[in-house]
Amino acid sequence: MKTEDLGSVLGRRMRSEESLGQTDKVIKKKKASKRVTIQLRRPVYSVSWTLQQLFEACVHVFKSPRGFVPSTDDVKRLCQILDRMKPEYLGLSRNLGFFNGKSEVDVCPRVTSATIYKCESFEMCIFFLPATSVIPLHNHPEMTVFSKLLIGDLHIKAYDWADQSTSTSPSNCRLAELKIDAEVSAPVGTSVLYPTTGGNLHEFRAITPCAILDILGPPYSKNDNRDCSYYRETEHGFPSETGELKPEVNRKSSLYRYLEEIEAPKESVMDGIEYMGPRLIVPAS
Repeated sequence: MKTEDLGSVLGRRMRSEESLGQTDKVIKKKKASKRVTIQLRRPVYSVSWTLQQLFEACVHVFKSPRGFVPSTDDVKRLCQILDRMKPEYLGLSRNLGFFNGKSEVDVCPRVTSATIYKCESFEMCIFFLPATSVIPLHNHPEMTVFSKLLIGDLHIKAYDWADQSTSTSPSNCRLAELKIDAEVSAPVGTSVLYPTTGGNLHEFRAITPCAILDILGPPYSKNDNRDCSYYRETEHGFPSETGELKPEVNRKSSLYRYLEEIEAPKESVMDGIEYMGPRLIVPAS
């Protein structure tokens, strides 16, 4: 397949990224029982400089063996690019038909996802959350994840394991420390979680319709023991020898919770749609 000269393409993008058209594209949900459409705004040029720069940075940052945690400089580099990202750079607008609240598909709004790019090393994807929808509390085993809220108001709750050992009680509970419990509004800076820090377990609740760009390095993979697990807060946990909560929980009870692993809740089911935003220039392998 013929490939455009990268230098000429990037030159055009740099001159035109701020100038955006409004050509509509229609995307259909794949798994919905009834038809639902999402209207996307196409840029004048079909390649986004910022998105391309993000992709090339991800290729560099996640080229190391899977399970590798990016360096401080690499994290800063990706965050700087993500912080410049705007909805229109991905062909999105704040008037998405998906967000109009008139869908008859779900009584409880369902989250939708679109994969921009995925390989063994990393994944770039967008999550669309209608108002009141939830991405339930879940983990990111051996993963570093960058999240950029592009549209909307979102409530985030995030935890890290208080003890990094993988042991659990007979009730499948484990002590976790609350790291984030806050509402954020776009535009907002990029958040980063790591394999053991930064709020590796998190839950998203959409206050208003939201769009979130995620970079997962590496992606989930059952074959590589990186399957997604779901949790809920519980009053039951590990009692101490005296039958009371552990000392660290008594000292800072508002910051600690016992989390119980559960089966994937119904809210975890998402609809997948085809990504129709600006294309990436992917070098031939």
